[in-house]
Amino acid sequence: MSTTTFAAVSAVKQRSEHAFDVDLSPQWTIGGRPSGGYLLAAIARAAGVVGSHPDVLAASAHYLRSPEPGPAEVEIEPLRAGRGTSQARGRLVKDGVSCVEALLTLGTVPEDGRVRWADGLPDPRLTDPAGGVRVPGGTPGGVTAAIFDEIEARLDPDSARTFLEGPRGLGELRGWLSLPGDEPFDPVSLLFAVDSFPPATFDIAPSGWVPTLELTAYVRARPAPGPVRVLHRAQLIADDRVDESCFVWDRTGRLVAQSTQLAGIRLS
Repeated sequence: MSTTTFAAVSAVKQRSEHAFDVDLSPQWTIGGRPSGGYLLAAIARAAGVVGSHPDVLAASAHYLRSPEPGPAEVEIEPLRAGRGTSQARGRLVKDGVSCVEALLTLGTVPEDGRVRWADGLPDPRLTDPAGGVRVPGGTPGGVTAAIFDEIEARLDPDSARTFLEGPRGLGELRGWLSLPGDEPFDPVSLLFAVDSFPPATFDIAPSGWVPTLELTAYVRARPAPGPVRVLHRAQLIADDRVDESCFVWDRTGRLVAQSTQLAGIRLS
């Protein structure tokens, strides 16, 4: 069980107007490297301090190199400050080398957003989180995933068959996610949530690490307290690359975050 919170492991310490220190936790890793959503969340925390608006509404991150855990730096460059939104560029640097580059749009995520139309969204299929099967701390390809000893990711029984019996060929995983100590989700931790589940490609064929090349995320609303519902879906695998979509709902069925990403993959 984790002895810390997501807020603590993603915390940043300001050392100048636009520069911050962060300590990347070895526990929040897959194959010994910090998860992409975790890295983006650290950049978002720093951007919320520098920017004229507190919350990241949209972020597009490019992963140049995978940093090792330990001390790193986050640099924020304000680009524009408007009335309702502002833009910034964020960079995570390890040992003087840029590892993640991100463009961010900041604003204020509403407490109770008004939904005008939602028929384009998939069905969340809300179930009981207690009936889920916890994701193990390792991948079908044998990669150690220490992060799943920190978070509580539970797969619906149908999705869990991917790990228990082998791929179903659907290319999707559904389940629930909780932070350590049932810490409430906020706009920053939602940026982690959209990249928190195992690759949906595991439901197609076993593989090793599936590294994120680019991730675009949107934060849509502040979630109700409790675990969030996650749908992670692969769409096309071609030329050793896959694009995946992720949808995150709160326990009331309201969409609170979504993402799409391009990742590298090598299937056996």
